[in-house]
Amino acid sequence: MTIAIDRPVHVVPPRFYRPELPAGLVFRTAAVHGPLGRDQVAAATGLSIATVNRQAAALLATGLLRERADLTVSGAVGRPRIPLEANQDRFAVAGIHIGAATTTLVLSDLRGTILDGARVQTPQLDQEQALRGIASSATDFLRRSTAARHRKLLWAGVALGGRVDARTGSADHARLRWVNAPVATSIGLGVGVPVSVSPHVEAMAAAELLAAPGARPATGSSLFFYARETVGLALTIDGRVHTPKSGPGSIAHLPSGSDVLCECGRRGCLEATVSDRATLEAAVGAGVFGTARPTLSGLYAEANRGTAAAVEVLSRRATALGRGAALLNDLLNPDQIIVAGQAFTGYPPAMREFGAAFCREASLAVNDVITSRFGGLVQEHAATAAALSVLYADPLGALRRTA
Repeated sequence: MTIAIDRPVHVVPPRFYRPELPAGLVFRTAAVHGPLGRDQVAAATGLSIATVNRQAAALLATGLLRERADLTVSGAVGRPRIPLEANQDRFAVAGIHIGAATTTLVLSDLRGTILDGARVQTPQLDQEQALRGIASSATDFLRRSTAARHRKLLWAGVALGGRVDARTGSADHARLRWVNAPVATSIGLGVGVPVSVSPHVEAMAAAELLAAPGARPATGSSLFFYARETVGLALTIDGRVHTPKSGPGSIAHLPSGSDVLCECGRRGCLEATVSDRATLEAAVGAGVFGTARPTLSGLYAEANRGTAAAVEVLSRRATALGRGAALLNDLLNPDQIIVAGQAFTGYPPAMREFGAAFCREASLAVNDVITSRFGGLVQEHAATAAALSVLYADPLGALRRTA
């Protein structure tokens, strides 16, 4: 893969909604659900077969789609019966999730399947040096990746905590002490492709909407509830992730019912109660580790071995998360709640306590509560969704930007 560093950086806001243009409808349907015949694409999108044929011809000419003649049903007649799918062997997108402690780098195909990945420490430096370091790590990762060698990189998506100006690709990140940090420009100069930047919880919700296998139809509402080192939420309404112009709202100080002291001076704030750091501190206080170095993986291992103190710490966190989800359910009354992040997936048995607390505290019923389809890889898929969303919304326009 050739990395260009002397071209202008194109910053494009992500498109966190189900495609509306005919080319986008055809491309995303074939990419996520293919291989599909043109008649199947028409049935799935509501487009006429003539429109599907025109869009498929244009997408085949660019190479974004390919035909699978080897999968044609025996006895079928005519090209409309030849299945279509995204050209996963020719193109790729890069995803970069910038966490407070760890930055995750991934390479994905046009379906959103992760082909390669790496993790590096997020540089604890001033924002310009930190961004240069992240861009350098991303460039080195792409150059070394075996999966990247025969694919053309089309786009880069960046997801991070904090507030993002999607138009300029700049971000404020309190934990990293970034203010108006030029995230998109720094990454784009490194990897040489257009860049889209998003708050990470909105990007996670978009991954569920756009690329998750077996995703629900684009109607109704869903609440995406994330918890790991930070907590956050995003709303999806009728096939579109709500992206406030002033940035995502905060649930960090939602009351959890605990007695944990928050840095804001109050007790019982949700993030101060359920974050990875707070959970490790509780485990140390409970004597889970003895003389061993405290780590989350070690805490989960102790809980899986049946160590009572470890199970109790993780059960308390799950109970606090259940109370928080119940408050959000009663406030927003969504049709579905999706929970995600290692606070939910790190120790699955604790989900019993989450469910019990949710049912006990919620006044309103909810139709569905599910765990993210991306499990422990939700951060990687969030960054990928920031890139793929633009390609899915307007594949031909996006391809022109990369030329």
